[in-house]
Parts: sequence; C-alpha cells; structure tokens
Amino acid sequence: MAEAKMIPPQENKMGTMPIGRLLATMSTPMMISMLVQAFYNVVDSVFVSQISEDALNAVSLAFPLQQLIIAVCGGTAVGMNALLSRSLGAKQFDRANKIANSGIFLFLCSAIVFSLIGIFLSKPFFQAQTDVEQIVNYGIDYVSVCLGCSIGICSQFCFEKLLQSTGRTMLSMVAQLVGAVINIILDPILIFGLFGLPRLEVLGAAIATVSGQIVAAILAITFNVKFNKDIHISFKLIRWDSHIIKDIYKIGLPSIIMQSIGSVMTFTMNKILISFTTTATAVFGSYFKLQSFVFMPIFGLNNGMVPIIAYNYGAKRYDRVKKTITITIITAISIMFVGLLAFELIPHVLLSFFNASEEMLRIGVPALRIIGTHYIFAGFCIIAGSVCQAIGKPVYSLIVSVCRQLVVLLPSAWLLSLSGRLELVWFCFPIAETVSLILSSIFLSKTMRRAKEKMKDIII
Repeated sequence: MAEAKMIPPQENKMGTMPIGRLLATMSTPMMISMLVQAFYNVVDSVFVSQISEDALNAVSLAFPLQQLIIAVCGGTAVGMNALLSRSLGAKQFDRANKIANSGIFLFLCSAIVFSLIGIFLSKPFFQAQTDVEQIVNYGIDYVSVCLGCSIGICSQFCFEKLLQSTGRTMLSMVAQLVGAVINIILDPILIFGLFGLPRLEVLGAAIATVSGQIVAAILAITFNVKFNKDIHISFKLIRWDSHIIKDIYKIGLPSIIMQSIGSVMTFTMNKILISFTTTATAVFGSYFKLQSFVFMPIFGLNNGMVPIIAYNYGAKRYDRVKKTITITIITAISIMFVGLLAFELIPHVLLSFFNASEEMLRIGVPALRIIGTHYIFAGFCIIAGSVCQAIGKPVYSLIVSVCRQLVVLLPSAWLLSLSGRLELVWFCFPIAETVSLILSSIFLSKTMRRAKEKMKDIII
C-alpha cells in the first residue's frame, strides 16, 4: 500500500481575507479582552484603595516587578508569534511546530525564574523603595503570591499568543474573559472576607489575580489542543532547540529589554515621586491603572496586526503589509484621542474611583492633564515599533524605547524634580514622547523601504 501523503493546511485567512475585515476580525476580540483585563486591573486597585492609601501604595510600588514578568512573557511572545506567523506564511509547517513547542519550553523556564524572585526577593525589593513598614508588609503579601505563582501568567501568555498567531483570536478572547471575570468576582470576596471567608486584604487581591490567570491558562491550553490545527503541541518537542530559541530571541529580546526598561522607569519614577510625598506614588500608580483603559485596546489592536504583517511579509505580499499598517495607525490614533479627552476633561472623576483624598486630587488632577497630552503621539509610536519587530528590525524599537525612557524621560524627571515643584515632574512624559515620535517616524520609514526592496519582485 502506498503511503498516504500529508495534505498541507489550506491557505490561512491572513493571506486571503480583505485587510480591513481581517484586522477587525483579528483585533476586536483581543481589544475587548484587553479592555476587560484593564477593567479588572483597575477594580483590583479600587478595592485595595478602600483598605488604605498604604495598601494602594504597596500595589503601586509592586508594579515594576509585574512589568518585568510581562516584559519577559510579552517579548518572548513577540518573537514566537512573528516567527511562527512568518513560517506559516512561507508554508514551513514543520518549522512552525518546532517554534510553538520551543516557545512553550521558554515560558515554563520563565515561570520558574519569576517564582524564585517572588519567593526570595520581595522583601528587599520593597525595602529599597520605602521604610514605611505597613507598605512593605502589604507589598510582600502581594508580590510573593503574584510572582510565586508565575506559572499562571506565563502559561496564559504562551497559549493565548499561540491562538492569536494563527488567527484564532476569538478563542484567545474567551480564555482572557473567563480569567478576568474570575479575578473580578474573587477580588471583593477575598479582600474583604465576604461569605464567611477570612479578610485577606492585599493578599486576597493577589490570590484573586493568580486564580484568574491559572484558569485562563487551562482554557487556552485546551483550545490549542482541540482547535488549533495550524500547530501541533508535542511533549517530545517541548525542549531546548538552540536554533529555534536563538531565532525567537533575535526578534523578541529587544522587546523584552524594551519593556524591562519600562520596569526600570517605573521603579525610578516611584523613587523620585516618593521623595515629595507617598501620595505622589499613589497618584502615579492610579495613573498606570487608568491609562491601561487607553493602552490595552492599542495593544489588542497591535496583537492583531503583528501576525498579519508577519504572515504577509513571509508570503511576500507588500501590498497587504502596507495597508495593514495604515489602517492600524489610523485606528490607534483615534483611540488615543478618546483617552486624551478623558484625561483632560474628567481627571477628578477618574481619580475618585481610587478613594482619592483631597491631597491626592490636588496632585493628581494636574498630573493626569499633563501626562495625557502625549497620548496621540504614543499611539503612532507603539504601532511603528511593532511593525519594525514584525518585519525583522527589532533593534529600532529598542533604540526608541531606550531613548524615550532612559535617555530622555528619567533624566527630565530628575532635572524637573530639582525645582522642588512636583507638578513640573509630570512634563517628562510629553517631552519623552516627542523624541519617541521623531525616532519612530524615521525608523518606520527605513523599515518599510527595506521591506519593499525585499518584496519588489512580487508586489501586486
């Protein structure tokens, strides 16, 4: 009997569907799920703020460590997704399977590392930022659980991104939504000790968070095994593959460094702000929760865009790559404009969600209005950076991020703080974003010229 030939999968929708509809199909579920993620992040802080301002400060000071784990997971996912989508576009199906399984191995290793950080380094991390004992104790409770149970967030990132990279964004959205809803339900129950359970305060917020992440991860794994036919997960392939892992980090490492720089920025900004008053760090922490309502939809749009660009770049379809970028940038700027209006018109309403004191309102209202002015520029810069990553020039994104946050933002914040006027410190954000806009425009133009040159023989 002749051996049956393996029939390759049919052309993925990322190579055939009209761009506008494709981007909407890919991005909308992720934008919705990201908004829900933003909502439960805010709800987390809203409930914690009802305990005390110290509790809110503890969660705010913990944010750099949360940014760090998101940086590693997000950057690894960028490399895995871009490489995987590009391989599928080029019809390299065996390589796509190796990429997916090697990616899983990397996420498992990341979970182990961050669990150790959460268990052993939580106390010195908080003591390096403040000597207020209550803030330190709350912070240790929060971080030791959130990072100690890193397997939840790492697995959720990995398997949701595998769904996204193959165009199954609806399934990814379902997993995220379920995890978010569980977090939101458990938050008040565990924080305040409802239904006869003990009052756990900040510790309860941490347990609610990791519970949602673990459930979302289990769902995402199930969806990949049952419905993701573009890749095949195999225990034999979940191992170290030096060639694949090198390629993943070639694309993803700049993103990891880029987002890790954000963690350094937040840590240092907290140090600068707390030198004025602990209320300033509470304002900064509240701002980061609020801005997620604006940035999370952009990241969802971004996550929908990257596999489309990578797939069509691999398939040498420059026309589809260019149209995807244009539509995405216009959409991102429109979303950011809505955020700008909210921060300029109703900052006092936004801060009131966090049980803001008169002092917090006095500091926070002008802060939000000043910071919000950079939003439209930020939308363009986020998309431009991801385009460079998807097309194979991740170093451009790294340069922009380093210049924005380390070369411009932090030095500007420090210099402005020397004036002794807290309200001037917030101007470091629009100053840094202006520099980012200039660099992003230059690098996006160079990247697109290079992409056009590589695909010039097959431009339609």
